[in-house]
Amino acid sequence: MTIRVVIADDQAVVRAGFRTILESEPDIEIAGEAADGAAAVRIATRLRPDLVLMDVRMPVMDGIAATAELAGLAVENPITVLVVTTFDLDEYVFDALRGGAQGFLLKDIEPDQLVEAVRMVASGQGLVAPAVTRRLIAEFARTTGRTRRPGPPPGLTGRERDTLALLARGLSNLEIARTLAVSVSTVKTHVAGLLSKIGCRDRVQAVIYAYEHGVVEPGG
Repeated sequence: MTIRVVIADDQAVVRAGFRTILESEPDIEIAGEAADGAAAVRIATRLRPDLVLMDVRMPVMDGIAATAELAGLAVENPITVLVVTTFDLDEYVFDALRGGAQGFLLKDIEPDQLVEAVRMVASGQGLVAPAVTRRLIAEFARTTGRTRRPGPPPGLTGRERDTLALLARGLSNLEIARTLAVSVSTVKTHVAGLLSKIGCRDRVQAVIYAYEHGVVEPGG
């Protein structure tokens, strides 16, 4: 099945680079491009791609607002968004994930990692680059004013709680399976179960939930 992608970035050279990398893959097609967030919303709404590769800092409408327009919780038919930005913009990670982004990567990612990320996020697996996960944890530790909420619902099993904690540290399904000494299919079952119980749409939202509810502690 072909993955249809819209690339949104205000730099033409970046769009061209992403297009070159992704179009070389037989299962990925570039459906369109946008140079600002407002155009990204219009184009993605019209074309309904499988995924939007979204920059953060763009004119007219930034990538955070565009992400919320396309993938926010209030959107009836959300479009999958994978945010790609530079390392010095990591203060936007939390807002991007809150806005509905299902992945967050850095622009210095290797080409093969970008391709893998597109495939993973398009298939419904949220993804946050390990380096970004560490910075996200540091943000939770540093920022004041975010009220910690009560722990997760008591309905979570011990395995689901363990899975949530490992997921919150940025581990993939395969890495979680190895850590817990179970099969990948078992991990997928745990993830599906815990997402349903905590009311999160995807594993990226579950990462935020885990830190907000004390399942894992920043720096722990």
